[in-house]
Amino acid sequence: AVIDLDAATGRGANTDIVKPLLRIAECRVGGGIRTAEQAAELVSLGAKKVIVGSAAFRVGGDFAVNETFLDALARAIGRERLIVAVDALEGEIVVDGWKTRTGLKLLETARRVEEYAGELLFTSVEKEGMMGGADLAAIKELRASVSVSSLVTAAGGVSTLAEIEELAASGCDIQLGMALYTGKIDLADAFAASLNWQKAADGFLPLIAQSHDGQVLMTGCADREAVTETFRRGNVCFHSRTRGRLWMKGESSGNTMRLLRLRADCDRDALLAVVEPRGPVCHTGAWSCFEVGRRFTPQYLQEIVRQRLKCAPAGSYTASLSDERVRRKVMEEAYEVCTAKTHGEFVWEAADLLYHTIVLLSRENVDFDEVLDELDRRHLN
Repeated sequence: AVIDLDAATGRGANTDIVKPLLRIAECRVGGGIRTAEQAAELVSLGAKKVIVGSAAFRVGGDFAVNETFLDALARAIGRERLIVAVDALEGEIVVDGWKTRTGLKLLETARRVEEYAGELLFTSVEKEGMMGGADLAAIKELRASVSVSSLVTAAGGVSTLAEIEELAASGCDIQLGMALYTGKIDLADAFAASLNWQKAADGFLPLIAQSHDGQVLMTGCADREAVTETFRRGNVCFHSRTRGRLWMKGESSGNTMRLLRLRADCDRDALLAVVEPRGPVCHTGAWSCFEVGRRFTPQYLQEIVRQRLKCAPAGSYTASLSDERVRRKVMEEAYEVCTAKTHGEFVWEAADLLYHTIVLLSRENVDFDEVLDELDRRHLN
């Protein structure tokens, strides 16, 4: 969660700081968002969700749910991408960086705004930053007061793994801050505590490994130890039932899987690890346990190109493409695509254009995934 407190309190936005973060991680962004256009711009820049607070509870000079504003936001970015921050002090919604009481009651207000938002972010202000424990009763009451389809993320005072387990079991997500920064809670332990171990068969959850370009590589089982060790080692770990112990993929072969992201599914009883495989994944020597060979993708092509540019074999065409020459080739191949006549010619020339474009991207240190992310952002607008 990235919150621009300066923007929220009217001291100017930190846009130049926030923008680069949206390309690094899957960010939920809030602070000073007062128009649907601002929200749409953040989504177009890469924000996964947008958080609004104060502007949602002002109509003119009065405090009330601003349904016109929320409706405009939901239409602009989609209900599923809108989070309303229902920050409360003693059960009353507060705004302006928690400085102003509104007179709006938490539960009643939450039920009114959930029509427009896919998620509610509840911060118990009196607990925030105090490291004294969350207001579990208030959080559970809020969770029970809104529909099952609405996500509820709890923040403020969460400082023990037991609280994380209890809140997760009640159907809430948990947002951590001070407890992580001070080291009171370890991130790996917190993630493991949030999972639905009650549904785990014999204490194991299924863990699917997927390459960053979407290819399913293998599946295995993970217990709490495997989950936390995956975080700490940076390589995916399983519980090997045949060995009866923790097993890091590649510990003997060297074909490890470097962790990029670890995600739980909607019920928190299955895991997806997005990884960078270092060599074949299957014990047979195949790239994937589910197919014989590695699917040729633009991302795979870029890996090959980068390797050729870094350490080219004698006579490598790729290595011969200087910056000037590859730019000229991209323009030539674009013309060839536009003048192609037959289906076969289109395929041939498009392949040439894609290849030379990826060489140019690689020379400019641009990942092909960044291009796909940009297209994804554009389709949201």
